[in-house]
Amino acid sequence: MDRISLPIALTIAGADTGGGAGIQADLKTFAALGVHGCSVLTCMTAQNPAEVLAVMPSSVDFLRHQLQAVFRELPPSAVKTGMLYSADLIHTVAEFLKDKSLKLVVDPVMISTSGAKLLQDDAVQALCRELFPLASLLTPNLDEAVYLLDHPIRNRSELSDAARELYQRFGCPVLAKGGHLRDSVQAVDILWDGSRESVFSKPFINGVSTHGTGCTFSSAITAFLSRGLSLEESVGQAKEYVNRVIADSVRIGSHYALNWFGQH
Repeated sequence: MDRISLPIALTIAGADTGGGAGIQADLKTFAALGVHGCSVLTCMTAQNPAEVLAVMPSSVDFLRHQLQAVFRELPPSAVKTGMLYSADLIHTVAEFLKDKSLKLVVDPVMISTSGAKLLQDDAVQALCRELFPLASLLTPNLDEAVYLLDHPIRNRSELSDAARELYQRFGCPVLAKGGHLRDSVQAVDILWDGSRESVFSKPFINGVSTHGTGCTFSSAITAFLSRGLSLEESVGQAKEYVNRVIADSVRIGSHYALNWFGQH
């Protein structure tokens, strides 16, 4: 009997004990979208949808061994990075990936939904200098884009300018996510690839407080890239997927969780 062959995608990120974000969200997304997911753990976190109580980073040596183990037998066609935490871990990831032929989606995870800091201060420079230039796509949310550019982004026009400015600064395509824009009636994301702007927009889904949407969005883009879709197609399909999993959210205890395995 002929077996189905699945593309391989890798997430390099932190673990979420609550199961709603980080590597757990990434692997659920990969599985839901028909991709075999591998994972390399940068940090263990003690967290739930309301708070992050503690973070314990991987050692550099163990991080490198995890990367080696995946690439020796299960080389991915697309990789995403999430929480990388420290300059040493970022340097290790960048050094390992710099000579690899693959699609790399970098989600510059800096602050959790609950407000906890997930990236050390001295790691930001390493992220910008070493990892961003390797990226096939950078996916900052509004707060991350503001932090990286050090100026406010107040409307859709400024979001578009931010995507271009980040592209010029780091030399990689940018998806500037505008879900937190105050003057917008829709969740607008703007992709600038250096020559063309693409706008992806969906109505806000009210009445649901979600956790892990950024992780899910970037891992969905990675999944579609691993399946051979173009960058613009991958972002468009991922936007549709994220909109559905938010709309179909389920209750878990006193919180909500994305419905990764709903009817998609």
